[in-house]
Amino acid sequence: MTISDIRNLLKEDLNSFEKCFKKSLKSKISLLNIILKYLNKTKGKQMRPMFVYLVARLYGNSNEKTHRAATLIELLHNATLVHDDVVDDANFRRGFHSIKSLWKNKIAVLIGDYILSQGLLLALENKDFKTLEIVSKATKKMSEGELLQLQKARSLKSDIESYFNVIEMKTASLLGSCFAAGAASNNASELEIDKMFEIGSNVGMAFQIKDDILDFANGNKTGKKAGNDIKEKKLNLPLLIYLNSESNLAKSKDLLKIKYFNKRDKYTSQLISNVRNSGALEKAENYMTSYLDKALSEIESFEDSVNKSALKSLIFYTTTRNK
Repeated sequence: MTISDIRNLLKEDLNSFEKCFKKSLKSKISLLNIILKYLNKTKGKQMRPMFVYLVARLYGNSNEKTHRAATLIELLHNATLVHDDVVDDANFRRGFHSIKSLWKNKIAVLIGDYILSQGLLLALENKDFKTLEIVSKATKKMSEGELLQLQKARSLKSDIESYFNVIEMKTASLLGSCFAAGAASNNASELEIDKMFEIGSNVGMAFQIKDDILDFANGNKTGKKAGNDIKEKKLNLPLLIYLNSESNLAKSKDLLKIKYFNKRDKYTSQLISNVRNSGALEKAENYMTSYLDKALSEIESFEDSVNKSALKSLIFYTTTRNK
C-alpha cells in the first residue's frame, strides 16, 4: 500500500484528528494565534498520527480517545521540533522558515512549551491517564536523549553503543509511544501496550538510521545539503562506522576536523565522499534492516486485515523514503 492508500483508508480518522489538532492550536492571544496558524500550515506527513490509528485499529475501532492520543503525540512532536530548531540554530524546517528564525529564540521556546502543555491538558481534562503516562515517559526520554547527544557532540565520543543509546531515547521513544498510545486507546492489556511500545521503538530506530543514511544522499533527493549532521558535530551511524574503520591517527585527524572545521565545505565534502566510498552506508543499512525485521515479525502475530497490511506498509515506508 502507498502512503496515499493509507491516507485514504484513514480518511475519516485523519479528518477527526485535524479538527482536534486545530482546536488545540487556538489561542486568544493574537501573536500566539498567528504563530500557531503558521505551525499548522507547515506540518509534516502526519506519520505519527497514522501509526496511532493503525495500531488502535488492530484492537478494535478507533474512537475519541484515539483521536486525542494522535493529537497529543503530534503536539509533542511539534513542540520538540520547535525546541530542536532553537538548540540546533536551524533556520528552516520542512522547507519553511522555522519559528525560531521568524520569531527568534525566546518566543520559539515559549511556543514549544505552550504546544506541549496543550497536549498534556488535552489528556488530563479527558482523564486519559494511560496516554498521559506513555507520553510523559517519552518526553522524559527525549529530553535525556537530546542532552546526551549534546554531551557527545562536545566530546565527540565515537562509540556506536552511545549512538544507539541516544537514538533509543531521542527518536525511538516517540515512535514507541505512538504504538503504545494507539493500543492503550482501545483498552489493550499492559502486556500488549508494552509489546506495541517495543515494536514502535524498533521502527523508530530504523527510522533514525534511515535519516542518518539520507544525510549522505545528494541534495536533489532530500531537499537539503548532504552532511548536515557533520556541520552540527553530530556523529551519526554511517559516520561512526567509517571513523571506527580508520587507523587511530586518521580517526583523530578526522575528529579534529569535525570539531574545528565542521563548517568548511572543503573538509566536509571530503569526509562525505570518504564515508560514501567506505561501505559505511551499506553497513548502516544492515543495522536498519535488522530493526525493521524485528518490528515486522512482531506485527505478524496479528490476524491478517487491511489495517495490518497498512501498518506494515507504513513501517516499511520508514526505510524506503527519500526525504
